Amino acid sequence: MDLTTLPHTLWRELELAKDDRQHAWRTPVLASIDNDGSPQARTVVLRNVNSDSQTLQFFTDCRSPKIKQMIESPKIQLIFWSNALKWQLRVSALATIETAGTTVDAAWQQVELGPTRQDYLSPLAPGDALTTELSTELSSTHNLAIITAKVNHMDWLYLDPKGHQRAEFSVETLRWLIP
Repeated sequence: MDLTTLPHTLWRELELAKDDRQHAWRTPVLASIDNDGSPQARTVVLRNVNSDSQTLQFFTDCRSPKIKQMIESPKIQLIFWSNALKWQLRVSALATIETAGTTVDAAWQQVELGPTRQDYLSPLAPGDALTTELSTELSSTHNLAIITAKVNHMDWLYLDPKGHQRAEFSVETLRWLIP
């Protein structure tokens, strides 16, 4: 791997993952910090990638606990792993949340036509306790939120039987590291 082309290669792989449901990087693990200072990690679905603005986007229910966590502490980390490539990518970023506006409306128009629409129309918030049988009745308004992760650092690891490779890059840094 050429260090100077690595950032472009990684962003290209993220672009592929956004559109390919079978790509391992489509579902990274997102970690945030809760109110007690404890890490909270969960799998999310990569929805948009913009290498020019260095951003990644994910959708969630605006009532999800991770929304409050990221508003209070916007530093997040994402972990992407591809067994086929033998690549791990750790991404450090700052999260911003959108719950209304033209960008959310446009995203909802896409989600509304798909099988996950009911996830954002549930009368119950994610993590709510069920006190009675779950109703199949959906809310008339959606709860879609967009998480935008502004990438500030990437750490790439290639697990090669002939010798691992590792590199990091950010606006200030592009260098090989000891694996």
